[in-house]
Amino acid sequence: MLQETIKEAKRIRKTDYNPELFTREIEKTGYCVIEDMITGPILEELKEELKGAIEKECEYHKGKGFQDYAMVLFCPKYGDSFIKLLSNEDFISPVEEVMGKACIVYSYQSTSMPPNDTNYSSRIHTDCKITIPNSYMTRFQILLALDDFTIENGATYVLPGSHHMKEAPPEDYFYEHAERLTMPKGSVWYAHSGTWHAGGENKTSIWRHAVTVVFCRAFMKQRYDIPRMLGDLDRTKHEPKSIQKLGYLAQVPASYEEYYAPPELRKFTQEVE
Repeated sequence: MLQETIKEAKRIRKTDYNPELFTREIEKTGYCVIEDMITGPILEELKEELKGAIEKECEYHKGKGFQDYAMVLFCPKYGDSFIKLLSNEDFISPVEEVMGKACIVYSYQSTSMPPNDTNYSSRIHTDCKITIPNSYMTRFQILLALDDFTIENGATYVLPGSHHMKEAPPEDYFYEHAERLTMPKGSVWYAHSGTWHAGGENKTSIWRHAVTVVFCRAFMKQRYDIPRMLGDLDRTKHEPKSIQKLGYLAQVPASYEEYYAPPELRKFTQEVE
């Protein structure tokens, strides 16, 4: 890697959010950082539930020696705050501005950096390798900082305009031109999932936590069958928006009975945009 010249990604405050300017920035740069998007008790709730989730996944894998250590596979399995986040209108509106109100969660995982270490995200990668003509976006994602993102604790590298690249940029080029996602906790990085990025290295003695949610079109398959993953979730305890985003309205019938059920009982009631 070449000697790094640190360039920090531009940030705007939530009060300065403008839908039209936001979509232009996504089209041009591939991403936009908005500060103060999530505030209040839910930030600590998310962080505490995430800590517990990391411990439970270590128990599942019988230790820390697995490739995705510190990257929880499916956060909503471990706490209601992850589900509650999906009904936050300020948080979800920029996503729907790009993907439409019918979009659903494709994946929902963490991107935490252990002390004095890194994680699997440190490779140069993109979260969507599907290319469709006419700039039709199949996936769009967010990264919510639960701690301040700093150079010292591994702020993510992001390459502006790289959502137009079909192949991975050379490593030297990537690190020479990438920006760093330095941002205070509660900030959200909204991004085209074709943006090339890489996690940094946490050189501090404390964890740095964040969650990543990828959204897709309602008619597309999720990374995992979320309604089945959540099993006996009591849907009455959650906002309709959260239930919709989790894909409960976009399930395909699994039997004749489900297919021919009265409209109010059918699983696929999601309007497609």
